[in-house]
Amino acid sequence: YAHKLMNCHDFTTEIKMKLLEKLASITMGDLNGIQLYDSGTTAVEAGLRCARAATGKFEFISFWRDFHGKTMGAVSCAIVDKSQGMRAPGFFLAPRPNCYRCPFKMKHPECNCFCVEHLENIIKNETTGQVAAIVLEPIQGWGGSVVPPDDFMPRLRQLCDKYGILLFADEVLTCMGRTGKMFCMEHWDVTPDVTTLGKGFGNGFPVTAMCVSDKYKESIERISASSSYGGNPMACAAALASIEVIEEEQLCERSAHLGEIFLKRMSKMKEEHSIIGDVRGKGCLLAIELVKDKNTKEPYEEAGKLVYQRAFSKGLAWVPAGHILRLSPPLIMEDELALKGLDIIDEAIGEVEKELGY
Repeated sequence: YAHKLMNCHDFTTEIKMKLLEKLASITMGDLNGIQLYDSGTTAVEAGLRCARAATGKFEFISFWRDFHGKTMGAVSCAIVDKSQGMRAPGFFLAPRPNCYRCPFKMKHPECNCFCVEHLENIIKNETTGQVAAIVLEPIQGWGGSVVPPDDFMPRLRQLCDKYGILLFADEVLTCMGRTGKMFCMEHWDVTPDVTTLGKGFGNGFPVTAMCVSDKYKESIERISASSSYGGNPMACAAALASIEVIEEEQLCERSAHLGEIFLKRMSKMKEEHSIIGDVRGKGCLLAIELVKDKNTKEPYEEAGKLVYQRAFSKGLAWVPAGHILRLSPPLIMEDELALKGLDIIDEAIGEVEKELGY
């Protein structure tokens, strides 16, 4: 499409229609109101504005250490520091469900998913009762591939329905087979009202999407959701090709298979290494958390830095993230290569343990 028509603002083209029809056929539930963009943060901003237009409300609740982008509304859904200034008015944060580091010092399932009960208290006592949406990453990415307990998403859906709040799943990171399902929310059979797609959606090409339930899709028109570059013919061709390859080559199933291989080996590594406190993940979105002591769970930032550097020197390229080693391998990786990568990580952790006196 580069030699045909690279961009035509937000007008309809044949390839764009093919992509929209395909996307509508695979999204969960009735998420058929679709607008295309060129970055994740832009799609998230559009989703926030859609939620406000659809509900007539103006507040949002998101979660500790989730990441949604780098513009004002998206940044306001995350933890900020003094370099970024204060978050926008009407944005509230809640503790993220993290059973390894429960913010309430409870144990699951005995806690009865107390984080949802606490979320209801935030709605009642911290907001003005005008919450448009609860926004979250289905599996936390930047914060360390944190997977919620299985009862959390259904309980969150019930809470949203109780208060007339939209559920906004930001799947920019987790969509398109990354977690072993086309969409991460499928793991819990919970359909959001708004979702955003990116990264694997175009297999690296700058194309993203905001999808809204049929019940609220008129809000797309009300927020003037058009985009100068989103949905251009090249982007649509890339996204359509990506979806077709994922289906034809059964990459969701491949991702789930790789996840089983990784978690089995990572669990064995946890038993063998003193500084591995937790291993977790779904599909090809995983993490190894390093601690100074398995009982105190004190984060081991120095070890994380050293393991990253040691593994990198051995030929393993990955994302540094403090004491949490984040793994996001290619969905097409062969089993033998996956095991070789784990061998390198295992060896690096062993060397660092000796260096640190374990």
